[in-house]
Amino acid sequence: MKKLFWFATGIAAGLAVAKQMRENPEARAAVEDAAKRARAIGEAFTTGYKERELEIKRAEGAAKKPKTATKKPAAPKAAKPATAKKPAVKKTAAKPTAN
Repeated sequence: MKKLFWFATGIAAGLAVAKQMRENPEARAAVEDAAKRARAIGEAFTTGYKERELEIKRAEGAAKKPKTATKKPAAPKAAKPATAKKPAVKKTAAKPTAN
């Protein structure tokens, strides 16, 4: 019953807000202003995140650069021929003797 109550309350609140938006231009302006500010904050966070990510990548790239001449990659090793495995031996526990 609680879920049904909160569902109905949400619908009623949504309808009340929609009615205010239609009838009251000040309410519409307030919502549009809040939405614009929220977008600006989101863009600021995104820009800051991307800048910091770029700084970290540059720092990692500088740390990974070798200070000596680059080495040639090692030649690939020849594959070993497949050998047959011996079957595993099953170990059994010693049974206690009854006295």
